[in-house]
Amino acid sequence: MKQRGVRSTRRRTDERKAHLIAEERHDPYKARGKRAGPCTCPGCGAVWEAGRWRWTNGADRPAARATCPACHRIADRFPAGEVRLSGDFALRHRDEIMALARNTEARERAEHPLQRIMDVEEGGESAIIRTTGIHLPRRIGHAIVDAYKGEIETHYDEAGHFLRVTWHREA
Repeated sequence: MKQRGVRSTRRRTDERKAHLIAEERHDPYKARGKRAGPCTCPGCGAVWEAGRWRWTNGADRPAARATCPACHRIADRFPAGEVRLSGDFALRHRDEIMALARNTEARERAEHPLQRIMDVEEGGESAIIRTTGIHLPRRIGHAIVDAYKGEIETHYDEAGHFLRVTWHREA
């Protein structure tokens, strides 16, 4: 007796797996393999241990050194996300909005060391906040909408592993 059902099921399963592998996203700054042991980032002092970067007090820092992805992005000047602020309201309340963005970053960074603001570019009628992670721009954008309303657009570029959040309010 032939086992046609088993063979065809196996083939379909293999096709599904191949499809899943093709859709996997690749962050160019994420480590390709596991590290041999704990290490400390010389730039920010974050510690990689048990599969993640975290903050520790000075006594718990291992001697081995490796640059964390956030410091690597900052050195390369290659952000993972940005928040674009525009409109008359943004111009008039720029200091308050920037303080809200910094407070949001501080809360996020306390738990996740790789989520940081890289820089802020302020131009005539707009400002751009660049970040080291893709989660922080969304959190900043939603915090601004919660506090000041306005219109928000979010665009995620899967191929480039980049998130752009645009916030606008006129009056």
